[in-house]
Amino acid sequence: MSADGRTISDLLRPDLRGRSPYGAPQLDVAVKLNTNENSHPLPDEVAADIEKAIGEVVRGLNRYPDRDAVALRADLAGYLGYGLDVPRVWAANGSNEILQQLLQAFGGPGRRALGFTPAYSMHPIIAAATGTDWVDGKREDDFDIDAAHAVAQIAEHRPDVVFLCSPNNPTGTALRPEVLTAVLSAAPGLVVVDEAYAEFARQGTESALTLLPGHERLVVTRTMSKAFAFAGARLGYLAADPAVVDALQLVRLPYHLSALTQAAARAALAHAATLLSTVDDIKRQRDRMVTSLTALGLPVVPSDANFVLFGVPADSRAVWRSLVDRGVLIRDVGLDGWLRVTAGTAAEVDAFLTAIRAVLAETGV
Repeated sequence: MSADGRTISDLLRPDLRGRSPYGAPQLDVAVKLNTNENSHPLPDEVAADIEKAIGEVVRGLNRYPDRDAVALRADLAGYLGYGLDVPRVWAANGSNEILQQLLQAFGGPGRRALGFTPAYSMHPIIAAATGTDWVDGKREDDFDIDAAHAVAQIAEHRPDVVFLCSPNNPTGTALRPEVLTAVLSAAPGLVVVDEAYAEFARQGTESALTLLPGHERLVVTRTMSKAFAFAGARLGYLAADPAVVDALQLVRLPYHLSALTQAAARAALAHAATLLSTVDDIKRQRDRMVTSLTALGLPVVPSDANFVLFGVPADSRAVWRSLVDRGVLIRDVGLDGWLRVTAGTAAEVDAFLTAIRAVLAETGV
């Protein structure tokens, strides 16, 4: 308590009082399919090379790392392709820090961000943390975004930043190209397309990276957490016009990416083909869940991600609890009547399908 009797709660910014932090249950169960992680561990040869790369920089930890992570950004540009180069790529500690830096630079007090929920729950949380006003444009009942509706929301609210997700979390739906084109034409500010799950998209799904040339206000964010099975390393990145990258350097903390992170990420990128070999297996398990859940008579949203959103006829929270009791943890995303499950290994998916069948039988469905 301060000298004048105020508590820490009193001292906290008024717009943050009463809010809850982001979080997902971390329970000790046999099958964890709630956080969209890649269930496949790093192959031994990849782990060995990462350990070697880290070992080579350990003795230099008395010095600061390359604050601009130039070599890493060159590797990321090479991985993405599309003619990208270092000035058009930026990296940070997970895509969440990328999003935070974008709102620090282009949002803030007196500015506004627009998103279309249900979508990634960190977008409004980061907006609040940076003092950016948040407007929810809402999705359609089928979780799609209607182009005319999006344009109308932009015309009404004139946002400084528009957030789109493709594939979208938690629905798994990909963004239709005509929606992005319409938003780019209407938006007065930055348009950020969150492509954290892009590598899992079905064949024929276009990346927003194809539209970067000629659209200086378009930003495409990615992560190594999912497809690269690199969640514990925390490496996110973006592709954008060089002017956007320059702006982010005004707000990034000094030496924000450690030498260890940079070395580990570069070693992993050198094994991109090996690490991404798990993607096809994950997509097969995702599609198997879609088929199996549909056969059980449950509504299922077509997915381009490494997870599936499905409906349940009973109380969704009760179904979630019953699955946990059977040793299977999936995600209650706060949508009444819907749950989200990550596509894990074949054995994990077997366990989930066995458990959900038992729960449905128990509820008389």
